[in-house]
Amino acid sequence: MAVTYRDAGVDIDRGDELVERIKPLAQKTRTAHVLEGIGGFAGLCDIPKDIADPVLVSGTDGVGTKLKVAFATGKHDTIGQDLVAMCVNDVVTTGARPLFFLDYFGCGRLDLGVAEAVVGSIAHGCELAECALLGGETAELPGMYTDGEYDLAGFSVGVVARASILGPKRVMPDDVLIGVAASGLHSNGYSLARTVAERAGIAFSDHVPELGGTLGDVYLTPTRIYVKAVRELLARVGSDVHALCHVTGGGIVGNLPRVLPKGLVADVRLPKERPPVFDWLARTGPVEPDEMAKTFNLGVGLIAVVSRSALGAALAALTSAGERAFELGALRAGNANAASWVELS
Repeated sequence: MAVTYRDAGVDIDRGDELVERIKPLAQKTRTAHVLEGIGGFAGLCDIPKDIADPVLVSGTDGVGTKLKVAFATGKHDTIGQDLVAMCVNDVVTTGARPLFFLDYFGCGRLDLGVAEAVVGSIAHGCELAECALLGGETAELPGMYTDGEYDLAGFSVGVVARASILGPKRVMPDDVLIGVAASGLHSNGYSLARTVAERAGIAFSDHVPELGGTLGDVYLTPTRIYVKAVRELLARVGSDVHALCHVTGGGIVGNLPRVLPKGLVADVRLPKERPPVFDWLARTGPVEPDEMAKTFNLGVGLIAVVSRSALGAALAALTSAGERAFELGALRAGNANAASWVELS
């Protein structure tokens, strides 16, 4: 008897059905700049005409072992937002406007319900980021993935006027730091977070009173998308915004120096009000403060570096965009020949 592709573990018809299910999800994210989206060999998007001397900005990422929590709980309708957030939050740190997003979904056997839930949450993330889900790839790879598991990667492209690019060249020694609250762990540090739970004998289905829900639900709190907040900040404060830092793997201590020029010290006062999961992890582990600081965002998902004179206006802009924003600290001159660094208090 002849062998078929389906016998080998790949069901083309199931893949085609997923594409048909995805099309209306992608359509909801379509913007005026999309020329061709889902269904062709490549997505087409033009560059907005209102941006002088445009520069394209790209970002790619995944969601790490947060996927393991989704697998264990069977909850797949938020992880796509994490994927979008990890990419577009990087792109906007340059001052760019995200234009479109592409995803990669790889699995051993395609489960239509799971895949549709994941892509649906990706589409929701794109709506929050005001960018188009322009295309993607679904790969059914028998033998490559454990049954019931999948992998995700995302890719985002944005655009910014060359004269408006944010970064270390704009930052001054007397600038102030504004923190924008994180929704939770976001998508970093999950290998440690899962290990803490395993050693404590706490299952994802267990209700943890201190956290106000099951551990799985708390761990799966989706990463906040800061695109609209950044657009509001730039619209109202403009050139007084000098740099933006997305707090991802490495925490504040590992990420903030990436947007600071050589020789500056960032004095950071951590917020007292933050999601309870951070204190729970530190206590339950236990996890030492230095380890917490270099692994988790500690309640700060984004940092804006702004002129001291613009502090009030910047806080107001972020608040009006629906974010909880707070003064996080300030910069000062250090050793001019040394790398920039962060001091937490």
